[in-house]
Amino acid sequence: NNRPKFVQIVNMLDKLIRNPSSLKRTAVSESTRPSTALLDPGTPDFSALGSVGDWLQVIKMDRYKDNFTAAGYTSLEAVVHMNQDDLARIGITTMVHQSKILSSVQGMRAQMQQMQGRMVPV
Repeated sequence: NNRPKFVQIVNMLDKLIRNPSSLKRTAVSESTRPSTALLDPGTPDFSALGSVGDWLQVIKMDRYKDNFTAAGYTSLEAVVHMNQDDLARIGITTMVHQSKILSSVQGMRAQMQQMQGRMVPV
């Protein structure tokens, strides 16, 4: 029985995701390379998320869902404009949590800019 156990596979994938530079580059050009934002565990694929609650759950910060809702941050489009002061104002005072959320916000902002750059004006 030389097959790896599920836990071993998950651990190996986790290591690869946390260290994307260890992955072999197979893309021929920059345009065919997949987005590295997907390799960052703190930055979910923005286009696949339906709500602020979904995003918070993916980044494991769903304990703050009520904070976002009460403050009126009900769409991801509103969340991408948040800064550290906004997070403190809505009751997220733990620096580690602020940092994690802001890192994900920056990733989503970058993904939004990428998506806007690909749109073709009609």
